[in-house]
Amino acid sequence: MDGPGPLGDFLQARRALLRPADVGLRETGPRRRVRGLRREELAQLAGVSVSYYARLEQGTSRGASAEVLDAVARALLLNDHEREHLDRLADTARHVPRPRRPRPEKLTEETRDLLRAVDGVPAMVLGRRTDVLAWNARGHALLAGHLDYLSPNHPARRPNTSRMIFLDPHCRELYADWRRKARAVVGNLRVAVGKHPDDPLLAELIGELTMKSPEFVSLWSDHRVTPCDADSYELHHPVVGTVTVTQQTLSIARAPDQVLIVCTTPAGSPAEEALALLSQAGSLRGEPVGR
Repeated sequence: MDGPGPLGDFLQARRALLRPADVGLRETGPRRRVRGLRREELAQLAGVSVSYYARLEQGTSRGASAEVLDAVARALLLNDHEREHLDRLADTARHVPRPRRPRPEKLTEETRDLLRAVDGVPAMVLGRRTDVLAWNARGHALLAGHLDYLSPNHPARRPNTSRMIFLDPHCRELYADWRRKARAVVGNLRVAVGKHPDDPLLAELIGELTMKSPEFVSLWSDHRVTPCDADSYELHHPVVGTVTVTQQTLSIARAPDQVLIVCTTPAGSPAEEALALLSQAGSLRGEPVGR
């Protein structure tokens, strides 16, 4: 194995974020040469030997028990999402992944029906790598009206929301608090990588963003795992101006690697009126749902 691997990277990054005072330790001894806790301090907190914990971080020990992972998670002050991510990484480390050719992601007829059923609000379906598999006319007009509406129909041309957030100037201008949206995207990508560590197309996406976006590198390096289930964002839309929407992520029972993103507004709010104006402005052409 070259390098510590995803599990070791995650442990090192989370350890680096903790200060002795965060875990009830006093600063003693010579000036610190490392950022965050030392390995021996973390091992002490977790109740394991320093050599064993070092092997975990170095990727040379793949058999950590549930009890050890519990202790390490408590020592690192992981939240529930981060603990689940740790478990996935540890489980993956126990097995040598076999390279597999990814199958093209497709929509089931039930998912197409679901997208048609929510046609009254902006919505889109994302795949495991945050590719846009389909969007309705309102979702396209609100979030990506500068792109070809029919692009999700063609796998090679599908928009990718992670690329859009980090590499598309339109999306940078669309979100008033772009960095908060970018952090949410990175958190979701961390979850995806934990679930699919052997997905070569997902690895290519991470590599591309790393090469092209210094902001992505900065956010990716801290290994925060924060799936975004629902959050409100202020948008600066080129047609209807400032509008605040709540983006909600809904799981799809028949396709667990896909999610439905819907954008909602309070009834009778200025935001709801703005979305109605967007429809009236001729941006919504009523194209059929992407295939």
